[in-house]
Amino acid sequence: MKVFEVKNHEPSLLPEGEWELVWSDEFDGTELDLSKWDYRLSMMNRRHPAWTDRGVTLDGKSHAVFSIVEEDGRPVSSQLQTGYNFMDEPVQKTTFGKEHLQWNIGKLKENKFTKKYGYFECRCRLQQLPGWWSAFWIQSPMIGATLDPAVSGSEIDVMESFYPGEVHRHNIFTGGYGQDMKRTYANSINGDVDPAEFHRFGVLWDETGYTFYVDGKVDGRVTDHVSHCPQFILITTEVKGYRHEDHQPVPEAWEAIRAGDTFLVDYVRVFDKK
Repeated sequence: MKVFEVKNHEPSLLPEGEWELVWSDEFDGTELDLSKWDYRLSMMNRRHPAWTDRGVTLDGKSHAVFSIVEEDGRPVSSQLQTGYNFMDEPVQKTTFGKEHLQWNIGKLKENKFTKKYGYFECRCRLQQLPGWWSAFWIQSPMIGATLDPAVSGSEIDVMESFYPGEVHRHNIFTGGYGQDMKRTYANSINGDVDPAEFHRFGVLWDETGYTFYVDGKVDGRVTDHVSHCPQFILITTEVKGYRHEDHQPVPEAWEAIRAGDTFLVDYVRVFDKK
């Protein structure tokens, strides 16, 4: 790996070659840069009960701090994104001609940042307690619009941590999230990392596939479902339980609130090969 220095910040660990930084957020200052990020509040046409726009702060030490907060009597947390999935926004009734006809999609939004190919890297410290999970991933705005991932893209899961200190193996989804969904895992296994330390999670995405890295070391590769379209970045957390049949948060989420548990993000950077 190659060390890429960033003034007054932790360096990046990049694959060999010549790289240039094309987009980043170092989370300097005390307020989230909303020209780069928006809060993801809906999923698959519905407002998601586990998500809020109040769960991220900056600590003045160049960290984005994700927390579980109580909202309307329930524990919730936040998801950040640099773009939008066209199928997420809730549908509002409209009229076409004299009929109540419409495509089953909500209001479209202009993406803040999308990128095709490159090296995507996040340095973060995972949550310390159970009850919620964290992720760093990349998604196409129109995933599932066709059967061809080259045209409509894929979901690229760079880091998912469902339990403190445990990182799930990387996956690629394509074809949307219904009858045509396909998934491939990287040739890595679930692994443990020190939850008390910051770690770097990255993916090299090019025309041939996706190569995943953890702390500068290759951690698997996928050559299926290769996207050839621009995609957006997400850093997300979610309280466990809301996706179960009863849609209720797990008791451990309340314990994480009381303990002041956090998921910390030091930076997110995107590089292009020169």
